Amino acid sequence: MSLHELKSGAPNKAPKRKGRGYGSGNGLTAGRGSKGQKARSGGGVKPGFEGGQMPLYRRVPKRGFNNYEFRKVYSEVKLSDLEVFENGTEVTAELLKANGIIKKINDGIVILGNGNLTKKLNVKAARFTKTASEKIQALGGKAEVV
Repeated sequence: MSLHELKSGAPNKAPKRKGRGYGSGNGLTAGRGSKGQKARSGGGVKPGFEGGQMPLYRRVPKRGFNNYEFRKVYSEVKLSDLEVFENGTEVTAELLKANGIIKKINDGIVILGNGNLTKKLNVKAARFTKTASEKIQALGGKAEVV
């Protein structure tokens, strides 16, 4: 047996042609019955819809712990964004904001390892990714966690 001799296991059955006259057995209403919401083109209801009654998932009180209010939001800075500074500069959150690299300081700055850095910088931030701190230290700079 060769590849060109293989046949698919699916039967060669033509799809039903709905709405093509009485003789087809699926004419006129095309198997949808007459009138009503399910007979329309957008037919049917969305999951969870209860005919305008307040759905169960909204009636039941929500339970459990949610940490959303207490999460930490960091402003992300790529290594390639730090290229604008001169050699030996001490890069802080305030300096980044003053230069327009970030809009808000939030809960701190996280330095990401994206891009390349060619200058020796002393960077102070709340967090560093592993690659970012390696790249900064490889050039003789400091990655200081504040």
